Amino acid sequence: MLPASGKQEIYLKTPYLLCSSLEVLIYLIVDTFEKILTGFLLVFHSTSASPSTHHWLRAHQLSPHLHSPTMSSTTGSFSAPVQIHTFDGLLSDFDGTIVDSTDAIVKHWHKIGDELGVDPKVILATSHGRRSIDVMGLYDQTKANWSYINEIEGRIPKEFGSDAVEIPGGRDLIAALETSGARWGVVTSGTRPLIDGWLEVLGLPHPKNLVTAMDVPLGKPDPRCYLLGRKQLGIEESTSIVVLEDAPSGIKAGKAAGFKVIALTTTHPLRKLQEAGADWIVEDLRSISVKAVVDGQVQIEIKNAYQ
Repeated sequence: MLPASGKQEIYLKTPYLLCSSLEVLIYLIVDTFEKILTGFLLVFHSTSASPSTHHWLRAHQLSPHLHSPTMSSTTGSFSAPVQIHTFDGLLSDFDGTIVDSTDAIVKHWHKIGDELGVDPKVILATSHGRRSIDVMGLYDQTKANWSYINEIEGRIPKEFGSDAVEIPGGRDLIAALETSGARWGVVTSGTRPLIDGWLEVLGLPHPKNLVTAMDVPLGKPDPRCYLLGRKQLGIEESTSIVVLEDAPSGIKAGKAAGFKVIALTTTHPLRKLQEAGADWIVEDLRSISVKAVVDGQVQIEIKNAYQ
């Protein structure tokens, strides 16, 4: 008979496992259709597509778990008038929000999938926005430990460093947050070796406040990562915080923490970001800027949001 703690652990994991299995099934069903759609887009949009569509086409060729932000809705556009909102602090996701390491991560999971004997496409269907330790637990419990996860994630920037690029506007936004003295930090599902590696490869400044996968017992959409981020900013009682995210799981985490969320259409379809509860949706960080910091509060300008 399992001890009570063992039973509780199984009960807690069961919904997560069922959800992941459902995602895998959905992925397998739509995979063939997406390949046809991707081929169509590559032919007809190769010369006339917007930069955002070109960005997706490049990623989608290697990463079929990502979807086109431009194919998700038949109404509306990224043309909302400029808005300025004031917050006590800003917390940002990292991969897909500040850095685009899509190609590197796809190659990484292909390598791990081959080692595990698991179809990499199946792993990719459920991996984005989740901690590697949670993903690995679905396929090999013996490797779902921080020693192994830190090792494999630390190798990604070294082996695939040339495959990562900045999200448009990311470097300028970080520079503005740093120079203005705004309260800000990074909250990521990655490990510290992974984040440190990408920052070094891309020459980006290291954030003073950083919450990584190892710092919380559960990953996104659990809100504790963003609550810990708020604590690091020294404003534990505030709910006037804005979160930058690209994944539905991260959006849900930010909303569950009681914060406002600006979503980027860099990795997921518009519809998914809307369903997750994003307050604003923009194409990338070129739509976000720091106007000023007054009495410790940061004024954020949002332009060309979806409306």
